[in-house]
Amino acid sequence: MIYLALYKGKGDWANELIRKKGRSPYSHCELIVHDYMYSSTVSDKGVRRIQYSYDIWKSPDWEIIPVLWVKAEDVIAFYEQTKHLPYGWKDIITHQLFNFPPNDNRGDFCSEWCAKALGIPDAQIYDPS
Repeated sequence: MIYLALYKGKGDWANELIRKKGRSPYSHCELIVHDYMYSSTVSDKGVRRIQYSYDIWKSPDWEIIPVLWVKAEDVIAFYEQTKHLPYGWKDIITHQLFNFPPNDNRGDFCSEWCAKALGIPDAQIYDPS
């Protein structure tokens, strides 16, 4: 089973900016597959996989939603194809903040990476909301 984990904790100023721009309680997202969380993050400078703590299921900072239409092996294969990519600074600034057309295929921001991994078209238009 795959899960979409949406971060709604306080975080820092960047989390607050993302929540305000998206008019949403969420500022970051991850995909949970087996014992790992997959995403693209600023702190890790791009696409990464980390082993997660099972406390995330009880944390008030996360909302976790099952994703039923994608297989775990598809997300893992997408990670293997993209694990070298940097964080998508250019797209998050140009498209998410200023609504200019995205044009940088050198990296993804969190919701863009998750949407691509789930097979959602036009992944760059999504934010964590």
